[in-house]
Amino acid sequence: MAACSIEDVLAKAEQDEAEKIKSITVQKELDLEFDIGNLVAYDKNRIDIRQFREQKKDDFLRSLARDNTQLLINEIWKHPTERVEEVIVVKLPEPTTALPREKPPPKPRPPTKWEEFAKLKGIQKKKKTNLVWDDVAKNELHRLRNIARAQKIKVPGVGLTPTAQQSKTDLVRAVNVAKVSTASAGKFQDRLPKEKAPRNTGKKRKFQPVIGNFSNEKQRQLDLLKVMDSKKPRLDVNKAVNKQMREDDREESAAKFRKGAKKGRKGGNFSGKGKGGGGKGKGKGRAGGKGQGPPGGKKGAGKLGKR
Repeated sequence: MAACSIEDVLAKAEQDEAEKIKSITVQKELDLEFDIGNLVAYDKNRIDIRQFREQKKDDFLRSLARDNTQLLINEIWKHPTERVEEVIVVKLPEPTTALPREKPPPKPRPPTKWEEFAKLKGIQKKKKTNLVWDDVAKNELHRLRNIARAQKIKVPGVGLTPTAQQSKTDLVRAVNVAKVSTASAGKFQDRLPKEKAPRNTGKKRKFQPVIGNFSNEKQRQLDLLKVMDSKKPRLDVNKAVNKQMREDDREESAAKFRKGAKKGRKGGNFSGKGKGGGGKGKGKGRAGGKGQGPPGGKKGAGKLGKR
């Protein structure tokens, strides 16, 4: 009695195990249609209504889904496979069924000004360089700094490094660099009450727009060609007037200098009175003032010749 009950239990356990692990072979009247690219199988076989009514609906649908899934998996493994990182994968073919979209396709992005300009001028995008960041150079810089610290040497820095005695120019330059290091390039930085505007910082170049009204560009090109084709040189009135004024000032200064030089040469001969032995006489001599003449001189006026 006990042996029979044990046999029944074992038989039931085997039956339950067989139900759980069914064969991979499934028999169908009509073969299924597969779309392996979308992992879809179409079953066109007729459903047995009597069997559907006799069994529970959930059990019947579960058994039907299991058989069709098994056939789909069998069809998948008929395609070529490959090993990727210790995993075997199947190369799926292209899908054959066009599935509808859930949402409308996105609108194409409008081209930017640069893209319009590049298309107009025929500029093609260049490939990026193959240069990569070299971590070895960075490590070498750290190594040299460590050696400098170990030997108690001043560690070299990069950029505006502090020094023992900084001049006014260095401080101004450091302040200007710090101001333009913001995200807005110093556009919204406040100035001190008596701070002067930075010098020698360069001016931002202004370029004409490359996209938009081409009539202005056309007119500039025509004016340039007109200047190049004209035989007569183009005269800049302001520049010519300034040049003439500078030449006039230069000639006037040179004339004043020559006139002053002539006066200096004439002023070298001074008039003076000279005394002779036994009489007085007036005469022009090199030495201005009174002086004694030779003995036995006579009164009279005498002129010395010029050099």
